[in-house]
Amino acid sequence: MTTQNCDTLIHPSFIIPVRPKGLLLKHHSLAILDGLILELLPTDEALIKYQAKDSFKLDNQVIMPGFINAHGHSAMSLFRGLANDLPLMEWLNDHIWPAEGAHVSREFVKDGTQLAIAEMIKSGTTCYSDMYFFADESAEVAKEAGMRAQFCCPILDFPTVCGTGADDYIDQALQLAEKYATEPLITIGLGPHAPYTVSDEPLQRIKSLASEHKLPIQIHLHETQNEVDEAITSTGKRPIKRLEELGLFSEDLQLQCVHMTALNDKDISILKNSNAHVIHCPESNMKLASGFCETAKLLKANINVAIGTDGAASNNDLDMIGETRSAALIAKPIAQDASAVDAATALEMATINGARALGIDKLTGSIEKGKAADLIAIDLDQLNSQPSFDPISDIVYSVAANQVSHNWVAGRLLLNEGKLLHFDEKELIKTAKDWAERISTNN
Repeated sequence: MTTQNCDTLIHPSFIIPVRPKGLLLKHHSLAILDGLILELLPTDEALIKYQAKDSFKLDNQVIMPGFINAHGHSAMSLFRGLANDLPLMEWLNDHIWPAEGAHVSREFVKDGTQLAIAEMIKSGTTCYSDMYFFADESAEVAKEAGMRAQFCCPILDFPTVCGTGADDYIDQALQLAEKYATEPLITIGLGPHAPYTVSDEPLQRIKSLASEHKLPIQIHLHETQNEVDEAITSTGKRPIKRLEELGLFSEDLQLQCVHMTALNDKDISILKNSNAHVIHCPESNMKLASGFCETAKLLKANINVAIGTDGAASNNDLDMIGETRSAALIAKPIAQDASAVDAATALEMATINGARALGIDKLTGSIEKGKAADLIAIDLDQLNSQPSFDPISDIVYSVAANQVSHNWVAGRLLLNEGKLLHFDEKELIKTAKDWAERISTNN
């Protein structure tokens, strides 16, 4: 056999490709070339067939697709722990929005995004979706860091530090989409904040522009029962029904609905008959007592459900391993069924389902030939994950974030043996502490 060259060879004890669902491969290897998965094959064959610039022998470790954090507000990592143990609207109105008004700037967004990306890399995320002010600043940070990301530019009816109103926010988003149209790691979308902060006219414009320019839309929707009740009082319609009438639940739109804790059968029917995706943020919903997303019922209706952490201000971390565990566990008592969301399904929600929600499932989210080498390694040789009978279940129910040893995005190594390669961790911590002092002094 003629030896072939590749950039990277990875030889772990286990590979979880995610597709097909539930498959666990032992003593297989991955060959990577030009940022793509060249081949997945038995290790003894790989050692004969390929010669690599870089090789990794990862005994007692699992290689799997990197986690896709399908919803968050990365710069809000600098507000981590600022206002704990409060209900959503009090948390927003009395604490977060005033703090944003006082502190959010380009500098804040740059520093907060760097902190968030570093945290996500260390805990196994290779792609994330973001909705926050100064998206152009965040996108530049992600690009420099080598992180795959979607930025849904926030759109609201009222002025903020980032713009004068809905039309201004939309125009900024279109400019950013044009700037990053050919950037392989960055996708730009439209982010109407919520039905209660965006009126009908801008929602109609968002719908038309998203269809014209093939842009994803992400919106906080049915986050609490109170949101739904107030919408019925003010408009006579449930928010999902209102969006349906405005044309947002359309087959040609990539609509990402975040939270979705207050759903009835008619809501689910609307979702089922559209191209909409649900982004489940279990830990944020629990912390803010927002409610419970009935993920098992949604999955049974063939609605795509992905997982997001939300922002660190309401979580309070960006750990997708922990989030995936919470999603699996909370589904069981809600459905009163211990098998409601099993480990393999939970891993799908945290990987390929997230890719599908973001419209990039042909590119990432599973380990398949020709897909981007967005990969992580997890070390199972730790007390809390031994003995190991089923690595798929271990990752969902046993593993901790600090067991992530390696992280590659498009074949580029971002984390090596638990060490960040492109960030100064001590400097990030110092910057975060400086911000904490400034925020505490002014609050």
